[in-house]
Amino acid sequence: MAHDKPHYKRILLKLSGEALMGNGPFGISPTILKAIAKEICGIHKIGVQIAIVIGGGNIFRGLNSSEYGMSRVPADHMGMLATVINAIALGEALKNQGVPTRIMSAIDMNKIAEPFIRGRATNHLEKNRIVLFGAGTGNPFFSTDTAAALRAMEIEADIILKATKVDGVFTSDPVKYPDSKRFVSLSYQEVLKRNLKVMDLTAVSLAMGQNLPIIVFSLRKEGNIKRVIMGKNVGTLISGEQS
Repeated sequence: MAHDKPHYKRILLKLSGEALMGNGPFGISPTILKAIAKEICGIHKIGVQIAIVIGGGNIFRGLNSSEYGMSRVPADHMGMLATVINAIALGEALKNQGVPTRIMSAIDMNKIAEPFIRGRATNHLEKNRIVLFGAGTGNPFFSTDTAAALRAMEIEADIILKATKVDGVFTSDPVKYPDSKRFVSLSYQEVLKRNLKVMDLTAVSLAMGQNLPIIVFSLRKEGNIKRVIMGKNVGTLISGEQS
């Protein structure tokens, strides 16, 4: 039946490094890693082409460079390497569930990952391999949110799925203010004007330039990725349409 079909053929899933920590202070939780891999496998099985950009904040954040007494550029390089560690971990978890994967890095490290080449990435997707993009954009000063927007445009994804700790974008911090309201939809202009901290503003601007929609949703509710893919009312849609 038509309504049982996924709404999107090709997606870019943006995961934060912190999503892999679970309740730990840092690192990767094996339990959480397996759970996320299972969720992703669920949408792979229904024919969705999946690319993933993952952050590295569970290991190292370049933004904290001053705390380590180092300049921003080498700190960002460390952060990029942390994203590759996470990509390898998630790639192995996906393989353990029987899903073919490829890891592509924006920094040359040929013994660990393929270099990012757009045509090769789209070829992997067309062969139903999940592609994990590591090392951000390969440049300092750019967030992995921006890398997600860039890669999504390069592979011509239908949408960016930004997985977070909360159910979408709210009028105020829902953790501090339980009575805050979730936006069902927002325009790019509203996100930029209000300076909403849902995604790096450079990433939002890039998406706006190509009219690439973004859905911000909670990764903490089991089955949420599939609900988004099937067009359920989950999270907040950011697009060219006014709310």
